[in-house]
This record gives sequence, C-alpha cells and structure tokens, in this order.
Amino acid sequence: MDTKKIAYGGIFAALAILMGYVEAMIPLPLPTGVKLGLSNVVVLLALYVLGKKEAFGISLLRVFLSALLFKGFLSFWYSCAGALLSFFVMAAAQKSRHLSIYGVSMLGGMAHNIGQMCVAALLLGRSVVFFLAPILMVCGLATGFGIGLVSQYCIAYVKNRRS
Repeated sequence: MDTKKIAYGGIFAALAILMGYVEAMIPLPLPTGVKLGLSNVVVLLALYVLGKKEAFGISLLRVFLSALLFKGFLSFWYSCAGALLSFFVMAAAQKSRHLSIYGVSMLGGMAHNIGQMCVAALLLGRSVVFFLAPILMVCGLATGFGIGLVSQYCIAYVKNRRS
C-alpha cells in the first residue's frame, strides 16, 4: 500500500469519526432511529476513491471507535450491524453498471436501517420493530440520496486534488 493511500485512509477514518460526533450533536426532528448518516459520506468516498478493503477498514474503525468514545457498548451492536450490511450492499451495488453513486448510497441507507432493525429484534426479542420498516426505508432512501449527492461532489474534488 502506498503512503498516499495510507494518509488518505487515516484522514478518512478521522473524518468519519468526527462526522458521526457532529451528527450526534445536531438535534433533528426525525423519527426514532433516523439519522442523516454524515459519516457515510466518508465511507462512500473511501469506497469510490480508495477501494473496498480500505473503505471496509474505515467503516469498522469508525464504528468501533465511535462506540468506544461516544456511544457505548449497546450502540456498538446497532452501528456494527448497520455499517456491515450497508457496506456489503454498497460494495456489491458499486459493481453494477446500472447504478449511479446515488443508487449505491440509497441502497446502503436502506441496508443500514435493515441491519439495525434486525439487531433491535434480536435484542428485544420482538419483531414489532419491523413495523417501523416503511418509515425507515423511506428515510434510508432520502438520506441515501443526500449522502450520494454530497459524496459525488467530494469525489470529484478529491480526484482533482490527487492528480
């Protein structure tokens, strides 16, 4: 791995943690469990600019350190399930020639919510959380579109700076 990729990986990991912290500080009038997913901008950016392995590492590092520093052990499981499912869906979707970064991000947003609902159902021992699925899927699509939009501009900027 070249030194530029390592440097970008470190910067992206720090930014992902910072974005998650900033998001936690912004009170939003959204339904329970819905967040903007600002740190996903960084993971999506890493996926397109650095590659799958690096983006996966950044995503895991972000989840682990954010839980350790800000959120706690229980939220680690929710974040980990959402982040892992979201990452694998986005990595698979990125291969498709039929999906833009918007589609990849929107699928990732929905997958993140599905992962968190599954953990909630396991921890609570009830499937009642799936009644929130329609709301969370719409919110995942909306936030995924926004994350895709911001990521597209960031990717263009980073690629111009790297060359």
